[in-house]
Amino acid sequence: MRRTLCLACLVTVLGACSSGPVIPVNSSQTLVIESSLLVAGVTAEHPEISHAGVNTLAVSSLYNESHQPVTVHYRFYWYDKKGLEIHPLDEPRSVVVPPATSVDIHAITQVPGADQVRVYLYL
Repeated sequence: MRRTLCLACLVTVLGACSSGPVIPVNSSQTLVIESSLLVAGVTAEHPEISHAGVNTLAVSSLYNESHQPVTVHYRFYWYDKKGLEIHPLDEPRSVVVPPATSVDIHAITQVPGADQVRVYLYL
């Protein structure tokens, strides 16, 4: 009886370890934009992902609806199919969006398994 109980516990523990949780990046969470950018007149589209060979590409469009150029800082965060963040992280970058214009920003990764992305935009 005791041996059967130990075996059942072992099977339960091993089963729990092998089926890790999945943390999907919700489509409404793929774009994080600080309110200060919205106040400055900048809006953005959720990033779109495409795959080309070993490369995974993410593109997002920024729109400046103001009459002044706005410098936007941004960083892309990559996630695997389970929703786990992929390291090393992309470096933060900047782009100047001219008045009444749109600009595309993009990131490319060659990390196998990159399946989801989130872009963070700030002033």
